[in-house]
Amino acid sequence: MGDLLLGVDGGNTTTIAVVARIDGTVAGVGAGGCGDIHNTSPDAGLEEIRRACTAALAAAGADVEALAAAAFSLAGADWPEDFELLRRGLVERLALAEAPVVVNDTIGAIRCGTDDGVGVAVACGTHGAAGARNRAGEVFHFGFWPDDTGATGLGSEALAAIWRAELGVGPETSLTGRALDRWQAADPVALLHAFTRLDGSRVPATERPLFADAVLDEAEAGDAVARDIVRLAGNRLGGYARVSAERTGQLGSPFPLVLCGGVLRHPSVLLRESILDSVPGAAPAYPSVEPVIGAVLLAADAAGARPSLDNLREAALSSPAELPAR
Repeated sequence: MGDLLLGVDGGNTTTIAVVARIDGTVAGVGAGGCGDIHNTSPDAGLEEIRRACTAALAAAGADVEALAAAAFSLAGADWPEDFELLRRGLVERLALAEAPVVVNDTIGAIRCGTDDGVGVAVACGTHGAAGARNRAGEVFHFGFWPDDTGATGLGSEALAAIWRAELGVGPETSLTGRALDRWQAADPVALLHAFTRLDGSRVPATERPLFADAVLDEAEAGDAVARDIVRLAGNRLGGYARVSAERTGQLGSPFPLVLCGGVLRHPSVLLRESILDSVPGAAPAYPSVEPVIGAVLLAADAAGARPSLDNLREAALSSPAELPAR
């Protein structure tokens, strides 16, 4: 048995792998693209996860034989067959000696933001999700929530509001000016054409999430349309967190609600407040480490190790220029 821990956070934008020593000292970091097997394909997602792990192990000057345990906190680990596919695929592609820990990324987020991995989490990045784990180890997260509440949802709702305003069936909004500037369009109709035209110059749907920051900015500045969009997303995320708490028997008593993901790092408090308004009894918890560290801690739990959180917290994983923004 080795003395290194491998933790992986697989998202829709970026997959990050960290190899750490038992004491929590980070030995290597690697990055890949989308690791969500539902948002790309099983083969493509597993390949991006493998790429990130291989890079992290190479940076640590180690191979898989040096691992004491490995844990993967993954967006797209949703249904029972997903876990079977991921465990089998990761063992095969990484030549692991035994099946690794694989959890939905909301469960990794709970471990990232609590000492014992018990509580509820809301993750709001490219997409939004909620999940929970209780003291008995029982876990709940829904495979696909009914609404897209992450950056993709915020951006899409904002664009729809802009086009409704142009048609006169919705209120005016300051989001219009932000969008026209963002995509260099003459007017909302030209913007709609840019997103729907048939030729190769169409704006890809992957750019919709990039407008989430503008939505949060304008909501904070007081635009009523933007505020309604943000409140709706927050209320839905909070509702899903409440369901997760209820399904794991935590509703009705105080519990930590871990709030994480790139969208929730925005300075505006409106989204966070809207989430908390829908979750009675929740005590907000904001992780002091990156989500991937939750996966490292899950690997440590599997190995019976207690790495120093200070070592993990102080580790500079990479500069913004080296890793894609999450």
